[in-house]
Amino acid sequence: MGKLFIVATPIGNLQDISLRAIDTLKEVDYILCEDTRVTGKLLNAFLIEKRMVSFNEFNENQKTEEILRELAGDVSIALVSDAGTPLVSDPGYKLVRDAISKGVEVESIPGPSAVVTALTVSGLPPDRFLYIGYLPKKEGKRKEILSQIKAAKETFKSTVIFYESPFRLLKAFEEIKETLGDIDIVVCRELTKKFEEIRREKVSVSIVHFGKTPPKGEFTVLL
Repeated sequence: MGKLFIVATPIGNLQDISLRAIDTLKEVDYILCEDTRVTGKLLNAFLIEKRMVSFNEFNENQKTEEILRELAGDVSIALVSDAGTPLVSDPGYKLVRDAISKGVEVESIPGPSAVVTALTVSGLPPDRFLYIGYLPKKEGKRKEILSQIKAAKETFKSTVIFYESPFRLLKAFEEIKETLGDIDIVVCRELTKKFEEIRREKVSVSIVHFGKTPPKGEFTVLL
């Protein structure tokens, strides 16, 4: 049997990669990655020469069986995402699930995650948190999720964390205000990168700010 490594990579600052991640990427037979151009920059930064194979949401189902056949032999493979910990709102779950069912050893090389990074700097209670990925694209589904959060907050109080696209950020904030009221939120933009920004304010203030300043970059929102 081969071995599948789940390797976390930096969410922005390349210095956040672990020594163990570097060693693993050097030692595996090849690397599965969402975008070979993005992962190629990471490998070049650490002088790692390794074959990369595209593995993303568009070809995950098609390539999983082929990868499993290779793992059934003496092949070691690393799975990375474009940034952060693989599988967290990124492809890979089906591959890991099927690899486990076939007796393939799966090992995680832990590291950066935007969810945990945002939580630690938010100033919100970190003892219990609910990560809900990206809010649904459809307005009705988004409102349904927000309504569920509102209904649950009295019996299960926790910090809620989600990712959002800059193109849907304002709409999400407007629906949060409509459903949950003018609550306090934390908006993390471009975490660990040069233009990192962390805003702690009422959602109404965020609506005004991003209405004047078009959102750019990657956003993690907490409430």
